[in-house]
Amino acid sequence: MKVSRIGQAAALLSVAALSLSACGSDNATGTPESGTPAAGASGAAVSGTLTGSGSSAQNSAMEAWKVGFQEANPDATVQYSPDGSGAGRQAFLAGGAQFGGSDAYLKDDEMEAAKDICGPNGALNIPAYISPISVAFNLEGVESLQMDAETIAKVFKKEITAWNDPAIAAQNEGVELPDTAITVVHRSDESGTTENFVEYLAAAAQDVWTYDVSGDWPADLQSENAKGTSGVVSTTTSTPGAITYADASATGGLGQVHVKVGEEYTELSAEAAAKAVEASQPVEGRPALDMSLDLERDTTESGAYPIVLVSYELFCTSYEDQETVDLVKAFGEFVVSEEGQNLAADSAGSAPLSEGLRERALEAIASIEVAS
Repeated sequence: MKVSRIGQAAALLSVAALSLSACGSDNATGTPESGTPAAGASGAAVSGTLTGSGSSAQNSAMEAWKVGFQEANPDATVQYSPDGSGAGRQAFLAGGAQFGGSDAYLKDDEMEAAKDICGPNGALNIPAYISPISVAFNLEGVESLQMDAETIAKVFKKEITAWNDPAIAAQNEGVELPDTAITVVHRSDESGTTENFVEYLAAAAQDVWTYDVSGDWPADLQSENAKGTSGVVSTTTSTPGAITYADASATGGLGQVHVKVGEEYTELSAEAAAKAVEASQPVEGRPALDMSLDLERDTTESGAYPIVLVSYELFCTSYEDQETVDLVKAFGEFVVSEEGQNLAADSAGSAPLSEGLRERALEAIASIEVAS
């Protein structure tokens, strides 16, 4: 039953976002007590070049992970191209990247396709980066606004076209709203951020947002568009009256929408994003070690921010040679380790994985092996 599954997932996914310096009781990745970034699980440094592609949302965290990992492994290099989740999944499934970064877990048909590259056990979806998606806008003199899901959906559906529309004004008494046209800025590339955002609209404002959930923006709602997180943020920043959706760590000085959840408006934060993840459920029908999660986008939980992104690292369950296996496992273990998660939190404002989720991730990564 749904209730029991939510309860099970909540116990597992209690994301510790309050204290980035708190120490866990486990040391499964070999991270020294001093906090020096870990090498491989055996404690020995690894070597070689690891190539990845995908999510632009997790790029700030990825840069921090690359530096920390390479400091501990001077003969190892991690290359990552933040081309977007869709491009990352395509590169991974085509064998053009040894791992992928994706803001959405692999779909069933993609999981099946992964067997051609990864062997009969396919791929693993490992959550590595948890962050709120900001509904960010450029309106001079206005730092924040309150909106419910229906209003947000109507804005992005271009049914609300001016900032002083009564639907916005009614939720923001005392705020002087100009008669400025709203310019919607959306992703031009297939994007996991898009998929997460429209999944929220489809769940929380289903009477308004009737489009299928997809990583591609609806074709009949074309407006200003740009590639990648940096692209939509740059376009919004340079366009008065613009509004977009993007990983919160990248939105800089843009205004932020506080989202109505239940009877309250919730400001985005790592803690609020973590609270939303607590209500998630494991995706049904997946292998035991896979960690794909379904989020409850229409939650009414006080203090939860439901427009949250859980970004995954996509790894094969098997690779052709031991050197690649060692390199993939060492990097994956570092990313999900306490040290790696704290680096991501410091650089990108993400919510660190909980101890329980980290332990499951380490178990899954440890299972990666040489193809037989």
